[in-house]
Amino acid sequence: MRARAKEPGNDEHEHQQGDRPDHDDAGAGKVGPRVEARAEDVHAVSARRAKDVVLADRPEAERAFLHVDHLSENRSRRYNSGVSEPGSAKTASALPDEPGVYIFQNARNRILYVGKARSLRRRVGSYFHRGAPDAKTAALLSEQRGLETIVTRTELEALLLENTLIKKHRPRYNVCLRDDKTYPYIKVTTGETWPRALVTRRVLDDGHSYFGPFWGGLARRTMKMITRHFQIRTCRIEIDGKLPRPCLYYDLHACLGPCVSGLTTKEKYDEAVADVLLFLQGRSSELEKSLRRKMDAASEAEQFEMAAAYRDALGTVRDVAERQVVQRLSGEDVDAWAFYEEGGDAAIQILIVRGGSVLDRREYFFEKVPEARAGAFLAAVIPQFYGQTTFLPDEVHVSSDLEDVRLLEEFLSARKGSRVRIRSPKRGPARARIEMAESNARARHRSRFRSGRSTEEEGAVRLARCLQLGETARRIEGFDVSHIQGSDSYASMVVFENGRPRKSDYRLFRIASQALLAPDDFASMAEAVHRRYSRVQKEGSAMPDLVLVDGGRGQLAAAVTALDRLGLSIPCAGLAKKQEELFVPGRPEPIRLPRRDPALQLVQRVRDEAHRFAIDRHRKTRNGRALTSRLTEIPGVGPTRARALLREFGSIEEIRGAPAELLSRVVGGKTAEAVLSHLRSA
Repeated sequence: MRARAKEPGNDEHEHQQGDRPDHDDAGAGKVGPRVEARAEDVHAVSARRAKDVVLADRPEAERAFLHVDHLSENRSRRYNSGVSEPGSAKTASALPDEPGVYIFQNARNRILYVGKARSLRRRVGSYFHRGAPDAKTAALLSEQRGLETIVTRTELEALLLENTLIKKHRPRYNVCLRDDKTYPYIKVTTGETWPRALVTRRVLDDGHSYFGPFWGGLARRTMKMITRHFQIRTCRIEIDGKLPRPCLYYDLHACLGPCVSGLTTKEKYDEAVADVLLFLQGRSSELEKSLRRKMDAASEAEQFEMAAAYRDALGTVRDVAERQVVQRLSGEDVDAWAFYEEGGDAAIQILIVRGGSVLDRREYFFEKVPEARAGAFLAAVIPQFYGQTTFLPDEVHVSSDLEDVRLLEEFLSARKGSRVRIRSPKRGPARARIEMAESNARARHRSRFRSGRSTEEEGAVRLARCLQLGETARRIEGFDVSHIQGSDSYASMVVFENGRPRKSDYRLFRIASQALLAPDDFASMAEAVHRRYSRVQKEGSAMPDLVLVDGGRGQLAAAVTALDRLGLSIPCAGLAKKQEELFVPGRPEPIRLPRRDPALQLVQRVRDEAHRFAIDRHRKTRNGRALTSRLTEIPGVGPTRARALLREFGSIEEIRGAPAELLSRVVGGKTAEAVLSHLRSA
């Protein structure tokens, strides 16, 4: 190492062919350290050899990664071995009851889907033994013509191999992460004789060492620290020691000058490279020992300028290490994940929190996602995201509970080399951070997928997609049956067009067949549906796109039976109140939509409006009966005269205050006197 006179005046040497200069993306977090003190980002990131994943003190995890590399290489040689027999229950029963990866292929031997399994036999068999599959699975099974499996030693190996194959082949039916925003890494070309340091945005499988990613211009500041204190080269020239003189960086004390014979030795240069690797790996204690030893040696040799340079480097390393400890005590390193889906399109928002401060955010968008469930979706994306980075936080917070949390934690811990936890916060500051990520995901989703449709119209489109009705559920007719303590059964029918109520088309059905019987909601629903659509048939009117009934399988079956008797085939669905599940004919399992799904919100509005309409009718009936009963207590006043009085005067109070002459015009003179005498004496 040589003493430093001043820093380089520019850093053009840091740019390499294919690299892009730093820039701040719109919306990216601007909060970051003022100087190079962010030790966890600067150099405590784990070094990654592109071929050898270095996992300190994790021999089992390291063997898993290396074994997966071997499996994936063997797998690549087997892809052209021909299409196997189509997947079926018989094929699944012959598979081993061991962990591994299964691969569905089409008739052209192209990979459609890659999945992992704790037991290949049970997991693949579940595709063919369970009831009616969801839309995505049904499409996959209809297209698949081949099945291949790879047995692994552990579930972790299966997850690693699945992630590798998904990134390599990007199957049609897998959730594939496409990252349009790359972050800078520091690359040390340890595969070269005279390694150099540079900033790059591409992590390649080239045998060199990569560190990062870095946020907020931190990569450039770290590069300046490397050239200032360790002085390894940043140029791309061939090093043969035959140049007559060094470049300007040697004079600026930013390079040891290996390009000119005699300026440095291979041993000293390798020591400087080793110190850079220790610095970037965050191994501060080892680096301090190395720098102190060199400082003492230079001092004993009376090379005081060089000893001073080592002293400055030692001070910088200590300062960074101390600030690292302070930041660990004062703030947390967390990635907060949120998922938002609407209209079949999904958005993921990730808040990058380092030292308790939001340094940046990442966002991903997915189009035409069939029946996306937040937990399953995030569980598919997280391994791909952290498989591309060499720095992981201490905790990953997610907006929904994930599937296979234990396996994901094992995967992330193996990547980091220390424990990584996955949590779904329910309260406190961590929950507030998740809600902020959810708000950002929702806002960015609407910005990205803005279609010009209203929320109501989006709900109709989304509902049609969930129930496979076509482009949209333009007209929905909803039915509800209600009664008062077993009497006065009514069925209400409401109409929604393009997600909005059309009150002029509302109808009420008095269920006369239930007047003398115990209330039967199923029979009442069948009668209302039959009366409604028999009349529509006679009038030749247009049928609705969907008939929605308030209730579960029983009410739905009654409505379908009534339509069958009329020879009509209209899509039907039932909304059960308890779990807000949608039941569809011919599908054994109900459809469970997310709470904020616009399709679920639309059917809830239809259901609630039908219930409100029926309750309003009951309230009027109940009030009318109470008034009528008071009048029928009067001698000479029966139901007919009571209704006539209420129709004329509107209420008991108006009747009590009316003159006898007016009452006599309605019920006669003697009856009018009896009415006034009874009401005014009460």
